[in-house]
Amino acid sequence: MQIIITCIIATSRQGFGPGQQDWDYVEVRSGAYEFWWLYETTAQVVNVTEKPLVIWLQGGPGSSSTGFGNLAEIGPLDENLNTRSHTWVKDVNLLFIDNPVGTGYSYVDKETYLTRTNKQIANDLVTCMNGFYKKRPEFRNVSLYITSQSYGGKMAAQFALELYKKGFENIKGVNLIDPWISPINSVLHWAPFLLNVGAIDKQGYKEVDASAKVTQKHLKKGLYLNATYSWAYTQQIIMSVTKNINFYNILKKVNSNYEVDTKIGLLMNGKIKEALKLNVTWGSQSGIVFRELMVDFMKPVIHIGTIAWVDSMKWSRSNEWPSVPRTALSVNGINEGYQKKLGQFAVYWVTRAGHEVPADNPIAMDRILKDLIN
Repeated sequence: MQIIITCIIATSRQGFGPGQQDWDYVEVRSGAYEFWWLYETTAQVVNVTEKPLVIWLQGGPGSSSTGFGNLAEIGPLDENLNTRSHTWVKDVNLLFIDNPVGTGYSYVDKETYLTRTNKQIANDLVTCMNGFYKKRPEFRNVSLYITSQSYGGKMAAQFALELYKKGFENIKGVNLIDPWISPINSVLHWAPFLLNVGAIDKQGYKEVDASAKVTQKHLKKGLYLNATYSWAYTQQIIMSVTKNINFYNILKKVNSNYEVDTKIGLLMNGKIKEALKLNVTWGSQSGIVFRELMVDFMKPVIHIGTIAWVDSMKWSRSNEWPSVPRTALSVNGINEGYQKKLGQFAVYWVTRAGHEVPADNPIAMDRILKDLIN
């Protein structure tokens, strides 16, 4: 009789902040290195693999998951190093990936190794996950979920598709928060939204709307780079006519995002870099990441707004979708928004939140996360 005993040696370690962590680089292509940082769940379980593995992808492109998603939104500590009450680590194993390459702690040896299309980004992420599983094989059969915000939503959808094509049977769900999948529909709605909330008057509306329509004309002609420049110019007009409104949440003070970002940058290139023993300057290549993706930035994945896209989507139960009632997203007797669910598909509208939903309304986001993994 032959007896074979297989042992998995845990590689988790103390990183920065509470709980067990792990981190490493994966060379996704020659000269291109993607950085991941894992926070093991703090849930009361015998083995952390009893809980799902949830990936977080930040937007930008060029915004760092390990920095902004972690410290500003869902990690165990906030930018002031205070313990976050609604960290996702309480419920899941949380994997931050700095992507595309060049973002955050990720880097390239040469600028020519940066990505220029969404397909390239997705392929790098698949390679990164293969590298992650090679180091942490105990997670290979653990339920996998991809969560994302803003431009991260554009990346997440194709990433999930590529994983599925490659036979990753453990992928169970995808969550898109404010996804940048139909850019021009967002840009065209800036003027009416700001007018209706009183942030601009009719003259301001005319200026913002005119610039948005120039952006639309560039897109119709296939002039994607020009469209990105026009998008940026439209933002500048908004900042001027609104006297510097907070672009990510109009209810917050003007400089709040800048203050948070500054604190995160100091931590990532100070205490955290030292604790993780890294020799890469966090964020040093992020600017060129966006520059290289400027042509792809305004290209639509869909050609209508998000809700219109959802309502017109064809799937196994789409004929039932129009009759599904929208109900309150009630948590502890308080309405945190609205929800519409059918089978494994759901859409949420979150109140008292801007672009960064997990940070603005963490209670609502907790409920949405639990819905996703359950």
